[in-house]
Amino acid sequence: MAAPSTPVLNDSTAASAAIGASAMRKATQRLIPLIALGYGAAYMDRVNISFASLQMNRDLHFSSTVYGFGAGLFFLSYAACEIPSNLLLYRFGARRWLARIMVTWGILAMAMLFVRTPWQFYTARFFLGVAEAGFFPGVIFYLTQWFPQELRARAISRFYISLPLSFVFMGLIAGALLNLDGNLGLRGWQWLFLVEGIPPILLGIAFLYLLPDGPQQAKWLTEDERAWIIHHVHNDPSLSGQRSHNLSAALLDPRVWQLGLFMMLMLGSSYAYTFVAPDVIQRATHLSTSKVGYLVAALSLLGAAAMLLNGIYSDRVQRRTPHSNYPRYMHIIPWAFLISVGFFACGLSTNPINVIISIGTVIIAYNAMQGPLWSLPGSFFQGRSAAAGIATLNMIGMIGGFLGPYFVGFAKDLTGDYQRGLLLMSIPMLLGALIMFYLRAETRLRSPTLSPENPVPSSQ
Repeated sequence: MAAPSTPVLNDSTAASAAIGASAMRKATQRLIPLIALGYGAAYMDRVNISFASLQMNRDLHFSSTVYGFGAGLFFLSYAACEIPSNLLLYRFGARRWLARIMVTWGILAMAMLFVRTPWQFYTARFFLGVAEAGFFPGVIFYLTQWFPQELRARAISRFYISLPLSFVFMGLIAGALLNLDGNLGLRGWQWLFLVEGIPPILLGIAFLYLLPDGPQQAKWLTEDERAWIIHHVHNDPSLSGQRSHNLSAALLDPRVWQLGLFMMLMLGSSYAYTFVAPDVIQRATHLSTSKVGYLVAALSLLGAAAMLLNGIYSDRVQRRTPHSNYPRYMHIIPWAFLISVGFFACGLSTNPINVIISIGTVIIAYNAMQGPLWSLPGSFFQGRSAAAGIATLNMIGMIGGFLGPYFVGFAKDLTGDYQRGLLLMSIPMLLGALIMFYLRAETRLRSPTLSPENPVPSSQ
C-alpha cells in the first residue's frame, strides 16, 4: 500500500467540490456498511462471554478471578500482535489481511464451546486475541486512506457504530441462545459461542471479494473521484511537515504514547463494565436473562445515537480549523469526565434505577467520544508510519482491556460484588481527561493557525 502518485485535478472549485461529494458518498456506501458488519462481529465475539458467563461460570465452577483473568487475557495477546499485524496489512493489502483475520478468529470463537477447565479457557482467549489482533487498528488505518481529516470523525463513527449495535444484537439474541440449553447435548453458553462464531467467517469471504485495497483499486470510482481522494488524503500540501512517513518517528512520537495511555485508561474502564454489566444489572434488578439482554440492547441504542451525533458535530466544528486537531479534544474531554461520574454513581448505589442510569451514562459517554478520538492518529502520520503508529497506541490501549476485567473480577472475590471495583474505575477516566487537556494544550502550541493572533472561535 505505497503512497500513490499525485494525479492532475480539475481546477474548478465548484467542480472539485461536486467530485469530492460524489467520491465520499461512494466510499461511504461501499465501504462503511461492510466494515461495520466486520467490526460488529469482532466485538460480539470478543465480549459475548459477558452473557455466556451467566451460565458458564456456574457450569464450569469458575471464580470471578478466573473469569476476569480469562476475559482480559485476550487483550494481552491482542496487544502483543498489534504492530506486526498492521505492518503485514500494509504489506499485503487490507482486503487479504482483514479477510484472513476474520476467518481465523471466527473459527477460534466457535472453538470456545470446547472449554472445560480454567487453563483451556485461558488458552482459548489468548489465541482468540492473537487471531483478531490488528483488525481494529487496520480498519482505522484503512479509513485514513479514504477520508480527509475534516470528514474522518463522521466516517469512523459510522463504522464504529457497530460497537454499540453489536451489543444491541447480542442483547436481543443472547437470551434465546442461552435458552437452547440442553439441545443436541450442548449447554446454552456453548450455543452462544457456536452461533456467534459463524458471521465473521462469512464476512471474511465477503471482504476478500468486495473490499478494495485502496482508492487506486476501487473500480467503482471515476478517475476524477480517485484523483480527488488521493489529493485530499495523501497529498494535501497544507499538512506537509505536520505528518511523518518515518516508521521510527511513529514509534517514538510522544503523542502516540500519550494517546495510547489515554486509551489504556479508557479501555480498562470500558471492558471493566462490559464484561460484568449483565451480571450487575441482573443482581440489581432480578430480571431474567432475556430481559437483561433487552435492557442492555436499549442502552446500547442510546450509545449508538450519541456516537453518530457527536461524530457529526465534531466534524462540523473541525471544518472551521481544518488543519488542526485542537477542536477534537473538546469533543472527548467532557465525555471522559461523564464516564467517571457514571462509575462513581454505580459503585455507590444498589437501587435498580440508579444502577441502570449509571451504566447507561457510561455506555453513552464511551460511545460518544469514539469518532473524534480515532480521527486524531491519522493526522500525525502517513503510510507505513501511520499503520505502525495506530497499531502502537491501540497496543498500549489494549493492556487496559486486560487490567480492567481482571481487577473487577478480583475485587468481586474480595468484596462479594462487582460494584466496589466499578467505584474505583472512576479514577482512570479522570486521569484520562487530564491527558487530553495536556494534548490539547500541546496542539495549540504546535499549530500556527491557533496562535494568540488567530484563536479558536469562542463557539467551539
